[in-house]
Amino acid sequence: MTILSAQNVTVRRSGRAVLDDVSLQLHAGEFLAVIGPNGAGKSTLLSVLAGLLRPDDGSVLLDAHALHSVPAMELARRRAYLPQNPRAEWPLPVKRLVALGLTPYLPAVGPLPEHLVPAIARALEACDLVTQCDQPATTLSGGELARAMLARAIVGDPNMLIVDEPITGLDPRHAMATMRLLSDEAKRGKLVVASLHDLTLAARHATRILALVDGRLIFDGNALTEELIHKVFGVAAHLTGKGDSLALTLLSPSEK
Repeated sequence: MTILSAQNVTVRRSGRAVLDDVSLQLHAGEFLAVIGPNGAGKSTLLSVLAGLLRPDDGSVLLDAHALHSVPAMELARRRAYLPQNPRAEWPLPVKRLVALGLTPYLPAVGPLPEHLVPAIARALEACDLVTQCDQPATTLSGGELARAMLARAIVGDPNMLIVDEPITGLDPRHAMATMRLLSDEAKRGKLVVASLHDLTLAARHATRILALVDGRLIFDGNALTEELIHKVFGVAAHLTGKGDSLALTLLSPSEK
């Protein structure tokens, strides 16, 4: 079972701690939503957990081994990372862009092995991109590109998905579908970590909420509450319903 842990992790930039003494332990089968205001350190935390950024202090362990010591190819097979605001620089067909997620499994030379083709078809279908499969990636809308990059992340069936704001720019239907997809991946036994600004969808789907403020982890629990929203964002909120019917209303000062 995958266990990813951060121990007293601190990251400094220009002398300021953008992550400050963060410790947590993550397990396979969890869907963690990382919330917090702009500049709270969410993207930095995800980069550290993905092994893309080494902390200035503290350590990150994957199954009790230092994350930075895990061979790059092994880590690429086990972990997929989707950055915030992904870009496509080359006019590759969407299906070829998605196939790049299989790079750790590809031979050094030669065509794509036939046994990997079904994985690409499944990822395209899961992200509603079948009709765009031959379209140049540089011609996709922002939302379509976000879904293509998510398809690239899931195509290799990694056991860890670390995704930074995966539903930003998506229309409501695709935002909800993406959250269901990530939730289903966790239910299949994967570790899913996502930074999110949509608090309603975070509350509906995440099994665990991490809240960052000014680089510090101020909450680690399994439920989003009105009190937590006020503490993190400084706004009043009203939560109603539960499950897929849960709704969040942010209140102006006069509505408190």
